[in-house]
Amino acid sequence: MSEFLDRMKATAKADIKTIVLPEGEDHRTIEAARQIMDEGIANLVILGDPAQIDVPGVTVIDPATSDKREAYATKLAELRAKKGMTYEQAYEQVADATYFGTMMIKMGDADGLVSGACHSTANTLRPALQILKTAPGTKLVSSFFIMCTPTTQYGENGTLLFADCGLNIAPNADELSEIALSSAATWRSLMSDEPHVAMLSYSTMGSAGGDTAALVQEATRLAKEKDPELSLDGDLQLDAALEESVGKLKAPNSTVPGHANILVFPNLEAGNIGYKLVQRFAGAEAYGPVLQGIAKPVNDLSRGCSAEDIVGVVAITAVQAQMA
Repeated sequence: MSEFLDRMKATAKADIKTIVLPEGEDHRTIEAARQIMDEGIANLVILGDPAQIDVPGVTVIDPATSDKREAYATKLAELRAKKGMTYEQAYEQVADATYFGTMMIKMGDADGLVSGACHSTANTLRPALQILKTAPGTKLVSSFFIMCTPTTQYGENGTLLFADCGLNIAPNADELSEIALSSAATWRSLMSDEPHVAMLSYSTMGSAGGDTAALVQEATRLAKEKDPELSLDGDLQLDAALEESVGKLKAPNSTVPGHANILVFPNLEAGNIGYKLVQRFAGAEAYGPVLQGIAKPVNDLSRGCSAEDIVGVVAITAVQAQMA
Protein backbone atom coordinates (compact mmCIF):
# COMPACT_ATOMS: atom_id res chain seq x y z
CA MET A 1 0.00 0.00 0.00
CA SER A 2 1.30 3.46 -0.93
CA GLU A 3 2.31 6.22 1.44
CA PHE A 4 -0.41 8.36 -0.14
CA LEU A 5 -3.17 5.87 0.67
CA ASP A 6 -1.84 5.48 4.21
CA ARG A 7 -2.15 9.25 4.60
CA MET A 8 -5.68 9.36 3.18
CA LYS A 9 -6.85 6.57 5.49
CA ALA A 10 -5.31 8.17 8.56
CA THR A 11 -6.88 11.54 7.71
CA ALA A 12 -10.27 9.93 7.05
CA LYS A 13 -10.17 8.13 10.42
CA ALA A 14 -9.51 11.41 12.27
CA ASP A 15 -12.97 12.76 11.36
CA ILE A 16 -15.30 9.97 10.28
CA LYS A 17 -17.68 10.80 7.44
CA THR A 18 -20.65 8.92 5.98
CA ILE A 19 -20.15 7.73 2.40
CA VAL A 20 -22.85 6.23 0.16
CA LEU A 21 -22.11 3.28 -2.14
CA PRO A 22 -25.08 2.95 -4.56
CA GLU A 23 -23.88 -0.24 -6.24
CA GLY A 24 -24.84 -2.83 -3.66
CA GLU A 25 -25.30 -5.43 -6.39
CA ASP A 26 -21.57 -5.43 -7.24
CA HIS A 27 -19.38 -7.93 -5.38
CA ARG A 28 -16.43 -5.49 -5.40
CA THR A 29 -18.54 -2.98 -3.49
CA ILE A 30 -19.31 -5.55 -0.81
CA GLU A 31 -15.69 -6.67 -0.56
CA ALA A 32 -14.53 -3.05 -0.28
CA ALA A 33 -17.20 -2.28 2.31
CA ARG A 34 -15.95 -5.06 4.56
CA GLN A 35 -12.41 -3.69 4.39
CA ILE A 36 -13.55 -0.10 4.99
CA MET A 37 -15.50 -1.13 8.08
CA ASP A 38 -12.66 -3.33 9.36
CA GLU A 39 -10.23 -0.42 9.08
CA GLY A 40 -12.66 2.23 10.38
CA ILE A 41 -12.19 4.55 7.40
CA ALA A 42 -15.81 5.76 7.09
CA ASN A 43 -19.40 5.09 8.01
CA LEU A 44 -21.07 3.42 5.04
CA VAL A 45 -24.51 3.31 3.51
CA ILE A 46 -24.95 0.69 0.79
CA LEU A 47 -27.98 0.98 -1.48
CA GLY A 48 -29.53 -2.29 -2.51
CA ASP A 49 -31.56 -5.24 -1.25
CA PRO A 50 -31.03 -5.67 2.52
CA ALA A 51 -31.77 -9.39 2.18
CA GLN A 52 -28.78 -9.78 -0.16
CA ILE A 53 -26.23 -7.55 1.59
CA ASP A 54 -24.62 -8.58 4.86
CA VAL A 55 -21.73 -6.37 5.96
CA PRO A 56 -21.48 -5.83 9.75
CA GLY A 57 -21.81 -2.19 10.75
CA VAL A 58 -23.10 -0.99 7.37
CA THR A 59 -26.50 0.63 6.88
CA VAL A 60 -28.31 -0.98 3.93
CA ILE A 61 -31.20 0.89 2.27
CA ASP A 62 -33.48 -0.10 -0.57
CA PRO A 63 -34.40 3.23 -2.25
CA ALA A 64 -37.69 1.81 -3.52
CA THR A 65 -38.99 1.03 -0.03
CA SER A 66 -37.17 3.65 2.06
CA ASP A 67 -39.21 5.86 4.35
CA LYS A 68 -37.12 8.79 3.05
CA ARG A 69 -38.32 8.35 -0.51
CA GLU A 70 -41.24 10.79 -0.24
CA ALA A 71 -39.17 13.55 1.39
CA TYR A 72 -36.42 13.13 -1.16
CA ALA A 73 -38.94 13.21 -4.01
CA THR A 74 -40.51 16.40 -2.66
CA LYS A 75 -37.12 18.11 -2.49
CA LEU A 76 -36.02 16.84 -5.90
CA ALA A 77 -39.25 18.11 -7.50
CA GLU A 78 -38.60 21.48 -5.89
CA LEU A 79 -35.01 21.58 -7.15
CA ARG A 80 -35.99 20.57 -10.68
CA ALA A 81 -39.28 22.51 -10.91
CA LYS A 82 -37.90 24.95 -13.49
CA LYS A 83 -37.09 21.92 -15.66
CA GLY A 84 -40.71 20.81 -15.42
CA MET A 85 -40.21 17.90 -13.03
CA THR A 86 -43.37 16.86 -11.16
CA TYR A 87 -43.54 15.16 -7.78
CA GLU A 88 -44.64 11.95 -9.47
CA GLN A 89 -41.60 12.03 -11.77
CA ALA A 90 -39.30 12.79 -8.86
CA TYR A 91 -40.79 9.92 -6.86
CA GLU A 92 -39.86 7.54 -9.65
CA GLN A 93 -36.45 9.14 -10.11
CA VAL A 94 -35.33 8.71 -6.50
CA ALA A 95 -35.93 4.97 -6.75
CA ASP A 96 -32.72 5.01 -8.80
CA ALA A 97 -29.85 4.31 -6.40
CA THR A 98 -27.53 7.04 -7.65
CA TYR A 99 -30.25 9.71 -7.47
CA PHE A 100 -31.27 8.45 -4.03
CA GLY A 101 -27.67 8.55 -2.81
CA THR A 102 -27.15 12.05 -4.19
CA MET A 103 -30.32 13.20 -2.43
CA MET A 104 -28.94 11.75 0.81
CA ILE A 105 -26.04 14.18 0.48
CA LYS A 106 -28.33 17.08 -0.43
CA MET A 107 -30.53 16.42 2.60
CA GLY A 108 -27.58 16.08 4.98
CA ASP A 109 -27.96 12.34 5.52
CA ALA A 110 -24.55 11.55 3.99
CA ASP A 111 -21.31 13.38 3.23
CA GLY A 112 -20.18 11.86 -0.07
CA LEU A 113 -20.86 9.22 -2.71
CA VAL A 114 -18.69 6.79 -4.68
CA SER A 115 -20.09 5.01 -7.74
CA GLY A 116 -19.08 3.79 -11.18
CA ALA A 117 -17.97 0.18 -10.69
CA CYS A 118 -20.85 -0.91 -12.89
CA HIS A 119 -22.25 2.42 -14.12
CA SER A 120 -20.94 5.04 -16.53
CA THR A 121 -19.43 8.38 -15.54
CA ALA A 122 -22.56 10.06 -16.91
CA ASN A 123 -24.76 8.01 -14.56
CA THR A 124 -22.69 9.23 -11.60
CA LEU A 125 -22.19 12.82 -12.69
CA ARG A 126 -25.65 13.72 -13.98
CA PRO A 127 -27.44 13.55 -10.58
CA ALA A 128 -24.57 15.39 -8.90
CA LEU A 129 -24.74 18.31 -11.33
CA GLN A 130 -28.54 18.43 -11.24
CA ILE A 131 -28.86 18.23 -7.46
CA LEU A 132 -25.62 19.39 -5.80
CA LYS A 133 -24.40 21.81 -8.50
CA THR A 134 -20.86 23.11 -8.79
CA ALA A 135 -18.76 24.52 -5.96
CA PRO A 136 -18.71 28.32 -5.57
CA GLY A 137 -16.26 29.92 -7.98
CA THR A 138 -15.97 26.79 -10.11
CA LYS A 139 -16.21 27.24 -13.86
CA LEU A 140 -15.69 23.62 -14.83
CA VAL A 141 -16.12 20.20 -13.23
CA SER A 142 -13.16 18.01 -14.11
CA SER A 143 -11.58 14.76 -12.99
CA PHE A 144 -8.21 13.46 -11.94
CA PHE A 145 -6.41 10.27 -11.02
CA ILE A 146 -3.94 9.96 -8.19
CA MET A 147 -1.17 7.73 -9.50
CA CYS A 148 1.12 6.05 -6.98
CA THR A 149 4.12 4.57 -8.75
CA PRO A 150 6.87 2.30 -7.42
CA THR A 151 9.35 4.77 -8.95
CA THR A 152 9.69 7.22 -6.07
CA GLN A 153 11.88 9.70 -7.97
CA TYR A 154 8.85 11.29 -9.62
CA GLY A 155 6.24 13.54 -8.03
CA GLU A 156 5.97 13.33 -4.25
CA ASN A 157 7.72 10.03 -3.50
CA GLY A 158 6.15 8.50 -6.59
CA THR A 159 2.71 10.09 -6.25
CA LEU A 160 1.42 12.28 -9.08
CA LEU A 161 -1.91 13.76 -10.13
CA PHE A 162 -3.07 13.17 -13.72
CA ALA A 163 -5.85 15.37 -15.19
CA ASP A 164 -8.25 15.21 -16.95
CA CYS A 165 -8.40 11.48 -17.60
CA GLY A 166 -12.09 10.76 -17.22
CA LEU A 167 -14.47 13.58 -18.06
CA ASN A 168 -13.71 16.48 -20.44
CA ILE A 169 -13.18 15.11 -23.94
CA ALA A 170 -11.66 18.06 -25.80
CA PRO A 171 -11.25 21.06 -23.49
CA ASN A 172 -10.57 24.44 -25.05
CA ALA A 173 -7.70 26.60 -23.80
CA ASP A 174 -9.72 28.28 -21.04
CA GLU A 175 -11.14 24.95 -19.87
CA LEU A 176 -7.66 23.40 -19.88
CA SER A 177 -6.39 26.27 -17.74
CA GLU A 178 -9.26 25.68 -15.30
CA ILE A 179 -8.39 21.99 -15.10
CA ALA A 180 -4.82 22.98 -14.22
CA LEU A 181 -5.91 25.42 -11.50
CA SER A 182 -8.43 22.99 -9.98
CA SER A 183 -5.81 20.26 -9.96
CA ALA A 184 -3.34 22.52 -8.16
CA ALA A 185 -5.96 23.34 -5.51
CA THR A 186 -6.74 19.63 -5.11
CA TRP A 187 -3.05 18.82 -4.72
CA ARG A 188 -2.70 21.42 -1.96
CA SER A 189 -5.64 19.91 -0.09
CA LEU A 190 -4.44 16.30 -0.33
CA MET A 191 -0.65 16.43 -0.33
CA SER A 192 2.14 17.88 1.80
CA ASP A 193 4.19 19.68 -0.86
CA GLU A 194 3.42 22.49 -3.27
CA PRO A 195 1.93 21.81 -6.74
CA HIS A 196 4.16 21.95 -9.80
CA VAL A 197 2.04 21.73 -12.93
CA ALA A 198 3.24 20.49 -16.32
CA MET A 199 0.99 21.30 -19.27
CA LEU A 200 1.76 18.35 -21.52
CA SER A 201 2.06 18.23 -25.30
CA TYR A 202 4.15 16.63 -28.02
CA SER A 203 5.99 19.97 -28.10
CA THR A 204 8.25 21.71 -25.57
CA MET A 205 8.13 25.49 -25.43
CA GLY A 206 6.88 25.78 -28.99
CA SER A 207 9.38 23.34 -30.49
CA ALA A 208 6.68 21.90 -32.75
CA GLY A 209 3.71 23.40 -34.51
CA GLY A 210 0.15 22.17 -34.71
CA ASP A 211 -3.22 22.91 -33.17
CA THR A 212 -2.76 20.86 -30.00
CA ALA A 213 0.57 22.47 -29.13
CA ALA A 214 -0.94 25.91 -29.74
CA LEU A 215 -3.90 25.00 -27.52
CA VAL A 216 -1.61 23.99 -24.64
CA GLN A 217 0.49 27.13 -25.06
CA GLU A 218 -2.62 29.31 -24.83
CA ALA A 219 -3.93 27.34 -21.83
CA THR A 220 -0.57 27.86 -20.12
CA ARG A 221 -0.73 31.60 -20.76
CA LEU A 222 -4.25 31.80 -19.33
CA ALA A 223 -3.41 29.73 -16.24
CA LYS A 224 -0.38 31.93 -15.49
CA GLU A 225 -2.54 35.01 -15.94
CA LYS A 226 -5.13 33.67 -13.50
CA ASP A 227 -2.59 32.51 -10.90
CA PRO A 228 0.82 34.14 -11.45
CA GLU A 229 2.27 32.57 -8.29
CA LEU A 230 1.53 28.98 -9.29
CA SER A 231 4.48 26.83 -10.39
CA LEU A 232 3.16 25.92 -13.85
CA ASP A 233 4.67 25.74 -17.30
CA GLY A 234 4.09 24.43 -20.79
CA ASP A 235 3.95 23.28 -23.35
CA LEU A 236 6.16 20.44 -22.09
CA GLN A 237 6.85 16.98 -23.40
CA LEU A 238 6.57 14.28 -20.76
CA ASP A 239 10.31 13.63 -20.48
CA ALA A 240 10.99 17.35 -20.10
CA ALA A 241 8.36 17.59 -17.38
CA LEU A 242 9.71 14.72 -15.27
CA GLU A 243 13.44 14.57 -15.94
CA GLU A 244 15.40 17.62 -14.84
CA SER A 245 18.30 16.85 -17.16
CA VAL A 246 16.00 16.70 -20.18
CA GLY A 247 14.13 19.77 -19.02
CA LYS A 248 17.34 21.79 -18.78
CA LEU A 249 18.06 20.99 -22.40
CA LYS A 250 14.56 21.56 -23.76
CA ALA A 251 13.26 24.23 -21.36
CA PRO A 252 16.27 25.84 -19.65
CA ASN A 253 14.28 28.78 -18.28
CA SER A 254 11.53 26.69 -16.66
CA THR A 255 11.49 25.67 -13.00
CA VAL A 256 8.90 22.89 -13.47
CA PRO A 257 10.98 20.14 -15.16
CA GLY A 258 12.19 17.57 -12.68
CA HIS A 259 9.68 18.83 -10.11
CA ALA A 260 6.34 18.20 -11.87
CA ASN A 261 3.80 16.44 -9.65
CA ILE A 262 0.71 17.35 -11.69
CA LEU A 263 0.45 16.31 -15.33
CA VAL A 264 -2.29 18.06 -17.29
CA PHE A 265 -3.04 16.26 -20.55
CA PRO A 266 -4.26 18.17 -23.62
CA ASN A 267 -7.40 16.05 -24.02
CA LEU A 268 -9.24 13.05 -22.62
CA GLU A 269 -7.79 10.66 -25.17
CA ALA A 270 -4.21 11.38 -24.11
CA GLY A 271 -5.08 11.40 -20.40
CA ASN A 272 -7.04 8.16 -20.41
CA ILE A 273 -4.39 6.31 -22.40
CA GLY A 274 -1.63 7.83 -20.29
CA TYR A 275 -2.94 6.78 -16.90
CA LYS A 276 -3.70 3.25 -18.10
CA LEU A 277 -0.19 2.88 -19.53
CA VAL A 278 1.35 3.89 -16.22
CA GLN A 279 -1.05 1.64 -14.31
CA ARG A 280 -0.41 -1.44 -16.43
CA PHE A 281 3.24 -1.09 -17.43
CA ALA A 282 4.62 0.62 -14.32
CA GLY A 283 2.44 -1.23 -11.82
CA ALA A 284 1.04 2.04 -10.45
CA GLU A 285 -1.91 2.23 -8.09
CA ALA A 286 -4.56 4.40 -9.80
CA TYR A 287 -7.25 6.08 -7.69
CA GLY A 288 -10.07 7.72 -9.61
CA PRO A 289 -11.42 9.26 -11.62
CA VAL A 290 -11.99 11.61 -8.69
CA LEU A 291 -14.17 14.61 -9.49
CA GLN A 292 -13.26 18.19 -8.61
CA GLY A 293 -15.54 21.20 -8.73
CA ILE A 294 -18.80 19.71 -7.37
CA ALA A 295 -20.29 21.33 -4.27
CA LYS A 296 -20.09 18.06 -2.31
CA PRO A 297 -17.82 15.08 -2.99
CA VAL A 298 -19.21 12.66 -5.56
CA ASN A 299 -16.62 10.41 -7.15
CA ASP A 300 -16.50 8.06 -10.07
CA LEU A 301 -14.81 4.69 -10.44
CA SER A 302 -13.35 2.94 -13.43
CA ARG A 303 -15.52 -0.01 -14.38
CA GLY A 304 -12.32 -2.06 -14.32
CA CYS A 305 -11.69 -1.14 -10.68
CA SER A 306 -10.81 -3.59 -7.93
CA ALA A 307 -12.20 -3.67 -4.40
CA GLU A 308 -8.93 -2.08 -3.25
CA ASP A 309 -9.47 0.77 -5.71
CA ILE A 310 -12.90 1.41 -4.19
CA VAL A 311 -11.39 1.51 -0.70
CA GLY A 312 -8.89 4.11 -1.88
CA VAL A 313 -11.50 6.33 -3.54
CA VAL A 314 -13.76 6.12 -0.47
CA ALA A 315 -10.83 7.30 1.69
CA ILE A 316 -10.18 10.21 -0.70
CA THR A 317 -13.89 11.07 -0.74
CA ALA A 318 -14.01 11.10 3.05
CA VAL A 319 -11.06 13.51 3.14
CA GLN A 320 -12.76 15.73 0.55
CA ALA A 321 -15.90 15.70 2.71
CA GLN A 322 -13.89 16.97 5.67
CA MET A 323 -12.97 20.04 3.63
CA ALA A 324 -16.36 20.61 1.97
